Amino acid sequence: MSPRLIVVSNRVSVPKSKRPVPGGLAVGILAALQGSGGLWYGWNGRVESAVSVERSRLGPIEFVTRSLTPEAYEGYYLGYANRVLWPLFHLRLNLVEYQRRFFEAYLAMNVQMAEDVARLAAADDLIWVHDYHCIPLGRKLRKLGLANPLGFFLHIPFPPYDVFRAVPDHKTLLKYFFAYDLIGFQTRLDRDSFLDTVLRILPDVELGSDGLIYKDHEVKVGVFPIGIDYENIRRDVETAKRSTLIRRLQQNLAGRKLITGVDRLDYSKGLAQRFQAFDHFLERHLDHRENVVFMQVAQPSRSDVPEYQAIRDELDYLAGKINGRYAQFDRIPLRYLNRSFSRPTILGFLALSDIGLITPLRDGMNLVAKEFVAAQDPDDPGVLILSRLAGAAEQLKDALLVTPYNIDGVAEALDYALRMSRDERIERHRALDEQVRAYTVEDWARDFVAHLA
Repeated sequence: MSPRLIVVSNRVSVPKSKRPVPGGLAVGILAALQGSGGLWYGWNGRVESAVSVERSRLGPIEFVTRSLTPEAYEGYYLGYANRVLWPLFHLRLNLVEYQRRFFEAYLAMNVQMAEDVARLAAADDLIWVHDYHCIPLGRKLRKLGLANPLGFFLHIPFPPYDVFRAVPDHKTLLKYFFAYDLIGFQTRLDRDSFLDTVLRILPDVELGSDGLIYKDHEVKVGVFPIGIDYENIRRDVETAKRSTLIRRLQQNLAGRKLITGVDRLDYSKGLAQRFQAFDHFLERHLDHRENVVFMQVAQPSRSDVPEYQAIRDELDYLAGKINGRYAQFDRIPLRYLNRSFSRPTILGFLALSDIGLITPLRDGMNLVAKEFVAAQDPDDPGVLILSRLAGAAEQLKDALLVTPYNIDGVAEALDYALRMSRDERIERHRALDEQVRAYTVEDWARDFVAHLA
């Protein structure tokens, strides 16, 4: 009988039915838990003065969720996780707002989570910890006496040595990784940055055959690029194409080419640079002005963080400037939607798009790029324009790869994509689709758990 898997993440997506919930992390975790059953533990999204814990079950999977106190939410989540680690790992040192109390709240929350997990765990369980919110969790579990196999996966990029050392707690953070038996990264670059950083900062660490050795404990370090739920996406796309909303959009386009971006509203996504590139494209390519619509979906995120309010204000300004300059009485070139849509609707947008414009300044993977590929009609596919600084670019080499800071380069890529022959589009899409199908989110989860076991 396979050992039970316990998954720990900052947020838990409890599905309302047996149909998988949207999102790569949720789909991957549920796929890993479905096989032999298991438990998923984390925050339920609520902030309450008195912590509450809820338990539920769907088939073989048990969900245990807890709320956060206002103090934990402010210090652990908004503070250290999102105003220190997030900008640090995305190379935005100018946005790091370090406060000692943030770090103390981060450690305290990880202690509380470890105590909860220790009460839930049996001796032969596998424990898989996810992402930057929970780096210290493994060490806290070891201090509580757990000897279980412990795995950790980082969904966001790992910064190079000279950036990582900028945070005062960098040495302590690195040591926390060595409580784990297996550490996974999205790309080879992230893995190599981690290995280089460790060897520079911790002189008593040695390279092992598959990772690192520290105080006689070997930690395996691997690359596990997260994929998408390909078959379910294809089914959702076919359903979305028949929806009233997608048909309305198609009629409204009236034959114009659709360029689409879908992102969380986040400064790491390069949305301001993307808007500027579209402005530059319209300025330089008069022949396209009447024939294109750029629709950017920017789903609200972390609105309590001042930097996110600032990027929203900047995008409001840029969208108004572009539309004020190029709009006609019956045509608006930029449709900026600062709201959330259902997953099937998003997939419908991607399926209808002639260009997927995915240009983050830095991204661990970017599953929207893979979803765009999966959503396309293989007989008449659109073109993926992808940032070289997204983790997905390591796999999706047949996209038009651009540097998001190069406004001229992105504008010229838009022009090239719109002029691309059908034969070239089909050839590029075939290669991209093979990559996306070859390693799905289920493969990712199965691969990691097998290495951990």
